[in-house]
Amino acid sequence: MESARTLVADAARRSALADFRQFLLRGNVVDLAIAVVIGAAFGAVVTAVVADLLTPLIAAIFGSHDFSALTFTVHGSRFLYGDLINKLIAFVTIAATVFYVVVRPINALMARMKTEPPEPQTTRPCPECLSEIPLAARRCAFCTAEVGPAAV
Repeated sequence: MESARTLVADAARRSALADFRQFLLRGNVVDLAIAVVIGAAFGAVVTAVVADLLTPLIAAIFGSHDFSALTFTVHGSRFLYGDLINKLIAFVTIAATVFYVVVRPINALMARMKTEPPEPQTTRPCPECLSEIPLAARRCAFCTAEVGPAAV
């Protein structure tokens, strides 16, 4: 009886390990791991661009690039609003850098590489209420106005 329980437990353990191995080797888990590693490396590059290029540019324009000394105190509690300003500037500059250096060029490249034809139009605006109605409709479902056949 004891050996039967052991066999069942061993089979369940092997099944769990096989399931776990299959989970780890799925494409989306591996892709996610690669994305995290590349994202961390890219984050370091963007942080360097902000710290080494954009922050000194802000300092040249506004006279100071470190606002961390700005504070105020209320009932003995010290509020570091200057540090918040530093982090907001860093966030906005990082977001702008990523948008203009990565997102916009990739969107433009993807638009150029798009080879599929545009999808055919299946709706048209109702001339009375401007709701979207099917091309074959003879009456608007929203305002019940009669509409002529769609011009093809």
